[in-house]
Amino acid sequence: MHSSLDRRQFLKLVGASGVTLAGLGLVGCGGSSASTASTDSAAESGTITAVGSTALQPLVEAAAEQYTNDHPGVQITVQGGGSGQGITQIAQGAVQIGNSDVFAEEKLDDASAVSKLKDNKVAVVGMGPIVHSEVSVDDISLEDLKGIFTGAITNWSQVGGQDLAITVINRASGSGTRATFESAVLGDTKVPESFKPQEQDSSGTVAKMVAETPGSISYLAFSYFSDSFKPLSVGGVKPEEANVEDNSWTIWAYEHMYTAASPDAATQAFIDYMLSDDVQGSLVEQTGYIPVTGMKVSRDASGNVTKL
Repeated sequence: MHSSLDRRQFLKLVGASGVTLAGLGLVGCGGSSASTASTDSAAESGTITAVGSTALQPLVEAAAEQYTNDHPGVQITVQGGGSGQGITQIAQGAVQIGNSDVFAEEKLDDASAVSKLKDNKVAVVGMGPIVHSEVSVDDISLEDLKGIFTGAITNWSQVGGQDLAITVINRASGSGTRATFESAVLGDTKVPESFKPQEQDSSGTVAKMVAETPGSISYLAFSYFSDSFKPLSVGGVKPEEANVEDNSWTIWAYEHMYTAASPDAATQAFIDYMLSDDVQGSLVEQTGYIPVTGMKVSRDASGNVTKL
């Protein structure tokens, strides 16, 4: 896993909020993208809006910046809003790309709507619990983690830490990061209606709040990990890419960039670029994600894991 310093510098560069990227470039990057993207004239101009997962947002922003450096006629706007919003907007035809940490089948009840979308898996993202840096716990059992996020455990002393109240910071209900975390940690356990932790819409806000709030806990994609807070091991397993690849670390998801089944030329060319060596061979790992080709297992929309 690349150093947190690298990721912090990267996140400061591209920002945690939606930006419009057109005709910009990272120094020394993207020099060969013209050879990997379509040269068809229809692909050389157009406007693309990508909305959804904030966990995926940094990678898409960085790739869009590199891509538009070599394709100045293409304007790409990247926005957050959560996986639910990304899936909803692409299904409605309101955007060209819906970014999501979850399968469309998990957000759309209409099978015919899912059939009209094309699933482009561009990376894998590991996710894990993070705590304020002064919390004395370094490792937690899955059962205790469940207890914290269902309100049954309210003080760090209950899990081997200091006498300090636990402040839970959750993601909003439409978040794919939240859906992935709850699926892996809570399973079928229902959260009591009386337990109402605060909710935040973006990964960047969660990172800032955990860093500044004593006793706090939340969860983030590995790509947001930094030295400003502390990630927890779970059941003795560290939140690292190698452990995601063989499913030793079970809190992970594919990063999907959904398009229409037959996207316009500019959108398809950008998706082709996302799947090219220019991105998969360097940018994916540089920004804290895991190439799909590195996985030793696969997972379907129902959560079934198969060894490759």
